[in-house]
Amino acid sequence: MSSLIKNAQLAVNLQAESKKTLDLARDILLLESREIDALALRLDERFIAAVALILQCKGRVVVSGMGKSGHIGGKIASTLASTGTPAFFMHPAEASHGDLGMITLGDIVIALSNSGESDEVLAIVPPLKRLGARIIAITGNENSSLAQAADIHLSAHVSKEACPLGLAPTSSTTVALALGDALALCVLDQREFTAEDFARSHPGGSLGRRLLIHVNDLMRSGNKIPKVLADAPLAQGLVEMSNKGLGLTAIVDENNKPIGIFTDGDLRRAFEKNVNVASSCVADVMHTNPFTINQDQLAIVAVEIMEQRKISALLVTNDSGVLVGALNMHDLLLAKVV
Repeated sequence: MSSLIKNAQLAVNLQAESKKTLDLARDILLLESREIDALALRLDERFIAAVALILQCKGRVVVSGMGKSGHIGGKIASTLASTGTPAFFMHPAEASHGDLGMITLGDIVIALSNSGESDEVLAIVPPLKRLGARIIAITGNENSSLAQAADIHLSAHVSKEACPLGLAPTSSTTVALALGDALALCVLDQREFTAEDFARSHPGGSLGRRLLIHVNDLMRSGNKIPKVLADAPLAQGLVEMSNKGLGLTAIVDENNKPIGIFTDGDLRRAFEKNVNVASSCVADVMHTNPFTINQDQLAIVAVEIMEQRKISALLVTNDSGVLVGALNMHDLLLAKVV
């Protein structure tokens, strides 16, 4: 009986602890979201000036910060670089030992420090000014040394850190990160940066594959295209389909323009109808007016056509309607377009 009581008490304690954990997590998230709301309300002409300064930048945007601010700065630099603004992160301590050589006259430096009094960051301000770099400071204290020394100061002030001890940078880093995102994306908007521009900075990602890979990058071409003339024996069409491994044969006219297609599905249906392979020609069993795609189309368009038409392969033509290639869903899967 004693064991049952202990187990019941343990279950109650675990339930209470779980509720406490969830309540704390929700409080933290709500607190940080309120700090971002407050940031949004106090944005002013200084933010507009910072966006304009970045847009006018003839060099690079160099982001710097120490400790947690440095981690946030690294992400801001990465976001800027991937959205059309040449940018990189420079560690302030390393800057004092030679990395300042990376700064040029046309550069802009975004310096982050919640207190605005980080020694390592303040140490590089005078040499940055001598180099002619403009400085945008992001701090939590507009009266700080860094804020006063900067050309433009953006406030990332928070009323309270989300850390239960009030010590670990939490709300302050979240607000600084959100402010950096706002800067980068407002610059993106004014540059009229497109999804295609974004893809060019991300060729290895799924978006890059969707927006940069064209049909002519993937299609089978030349001797790899399965094709026969309309008067070819059905047996020849079957050999062509088997040898080229695409599960289809294109039927073309004398100008090499597709007039039909014969697939392995058509073959099964031909056998069901007892078609005489020896005496039939491929034109007797082909599908006329086959679906085609232009070689300059994006590969993702080929995927959309196949899905809409419930087919697994497409013939590829040029602007004159001449057959120049063929591809199937397997090719698109291998290229990770799908």
